[in-house]
Amino acid sequence: MLDVDSYFWENPPWGDGKQKYRLGLKPISKDEWLNRKIGPNLYIHKKELLDNKYNDVVAVTSDSHEAQEILSEKFNLKESIYNDLIADMSLLIQDDLCLIRAKGDQELLAASICSPSYWNVKLKIGKPLKEIHHPVTTLNEKIGDRISTFIKQAPLMKPFARQNWLVHGDTERFHLVEEDSLFDDPAKWFIRSEKETLCRFHEEYSLFTINVMFQPLSLIHRYPKQKRNLITSINTFDAEEINYFGGEKKVRILQKYLLSKI
Repeated sequence: MLDVDSYFWENPPWGDGKQKYRLGLKPISKDEWLNRKIGPNLYIHKKELLDNKYNDVVAVTSDSHEAQEILSEKFNLKESIYNDLIADMSLLIQDDLCLIRAKGDQELLAASICSPSYWNVKLKIGKPLKEIHHPVTTLNEKIGDRISTFIKQAPLMKPFARQNWLVHGDTERFHLVEEDSLFDDPAKWFIRSEKETLCRFHEEYSLFTINVMFQPLSLIHRYPKQKRNLITSINTFDAEEINYFGGEKKVRILQKYLLSKI
C-alpha cells in the first residue's frame, strides 16, 4: 500500500499542462543533493540486481575511471565490492546515477540504473546526450540545446532539481521495455514520478540522478485542478510523444478515464 504524497499532488510534475518543453530546473541545497538515504526495500532491490543482473544495470566507458574516482570522493565511499565504483555509490542513495562529461558532446560515461523506465543503459553508454534523447525528436529540438548549454555553463557544486513523470501499469521498478499489457482499468495504474537532479561536481564532469516514486493514478480525482492540467498536457502530445508514452491505445484509455469524473 502506497502512502499518499500530498506534496506531489499539490505540485505535480506536469504543472499547468501548458509548458511541456521546459527544463524546469530549480536550485537545491547541497544537503538535498546526495542526502536521500536508501531504505531497506530499495537497497534489497538494487543489491539483487547488482548481484544477479549486473550487466543489465551498470555500464561504463573505458575512460570513465577518473570521473568515477572523483565522484566517489563526493559520496565519501569507504569500500568497493563491485567492478565499477558507480555501482558501489548507487547503494548509498535512493537515486539511480548517470555520470556525464560536462564538455564536448557530453557523453554518458558511467551509469547504474536499477529503476529504468523503458530504456536500457547498455544501449546508451558512451553516447552523446542528444543521442540518448533521440527517440523523442521533438524533445531534442525544443530543449536539447538548452540542456547542453546548461550542463556546460552550470556552476560548480550547485545542484539543481526537476520532476518528470510517466504512467505505468504497476509499481515494478525494473522496466527495460514497456509492459506487454496493461490493465484495461486505469484505476489500477500508477503515476511514476521521477525527481531528477543535475550537478556539475567537477570542471569536466556532471552527475545526473533519478529518484523514482509511485502514486496511484486513482488519487487524481481528489485534485480537480491537477487533473484538468494533466488532461491539458496529454491533449498536446504529438505522435512521437504518444509513442514514447506507451502508444495511442494507452493514451486514449487514460484520457477517457480522466474525463469520466469531471
